[in-house]
Amino acid sequence: MRTSVSPRVITTALLLGGAFLLVAPWMMYPVFLMKLLCFALLAGSLNLMIGYVGLLSFGHAMFFGSAAYAAAHSVKVWGWDPALGVLFGTAVAAAIGATTGLIAIRRAGIAFSMITLACAQLIYFIALRSPFTGGEDGIQNVPRGKLLGLLDLSSNLTLYYVVMVVVVAAFWLIWRIVHSPFGQVLTAIRDNEPRAISLGYRVNGYKLLAFTLSAALAGLAGSLKTIVFQIATLADVGWGTSGEALLMGIVGGLQTMVGPVVGAIVVVTMQNSLSAFAESLLILQGLVFVVVVLVFRRGIVGEINAWLARRAASA
Repeated sequence: MRTSVSPRVITTALLLGGAFLLVAPWMMYPVFLMKLLCFALLAGSLNLMIGYVGLLSFGHAMFFGSAAYAAAHSVKVWGWDPALGVLFGTAVAAAIGATTGLIAIRRAGIAFSMITLACAQLIYFIALRSPFTGGEDGIQNVPRGKLLGLLDLSSNLTLYYVVMVVVVAAFWLIWRIVHSPFGQVLTAIRDNEPRAISLGYRVNGYKLLAFTLSAALAGLAGSLKTIVFQIATLADVGWGTSGEALLMGIVGGLQTMVGPVVGAIVVVTMQNSLSAFAESLLILQGLVFVVVVLVFRRGIVGEINAWLARRAASA
């Protein structure tokens, strides 16, 4: 559901958000903030698929995790520059996305979701059994190195600003995709696919490109996460990561740009705060999900947008 929000409100929110991002590492732990940014981008990439194309993917972790492994291997074993490692991981995720998309987009609804889940489980099995992934140990002690031979990424503060710039640029790209003619066609396909077909659009081609772009963005998030935490593990490619990304999108609000960010803040903060109580964390996440579905049907940001639109209409 689209809601009209005042450009003044949007500009103010962007300025405040930008100012917060600049000063945040001086007030909070930079590694925690980088984790937020990486998972916000993962949720944003999934939101592009669900919110603006109408395709529910249960396997986005395969792009996130495969890119994490690719980036870790290229940087640690091949000695690549971290920038090249991140690009390589993103490219690997895009390639897997294009291959998976060719299979999945020919189906719709639950069949599409089950195909993505099955492909994700296949990637998980490959990561578990392949020698170059390290099996259950993963790839550890990935060097951060120097970005383009200039910036020393061993400093958390320096790395934070690099990750921040990349993630902000990725969200700008998502915004451009959604508000471009291509994005309008995607929305038309989501709302009424038969009508889009009748207008002459080759919907499978649009779906495949959107699926590949979403996979690449998820891969970018996974590659950055590997550089930040210097490790790639089976958890990155597991179904739990796909579920967390979906939960972030629903809690924050699908079909909104800021929703995945807010959802990531809520979920990641809960994880960090209750890390010592694993069972309590799962229960609390379930309660949050139930409350959001029952009370905030549009998600947190979606409800705020709707309230602002109602207020503007009544003014």
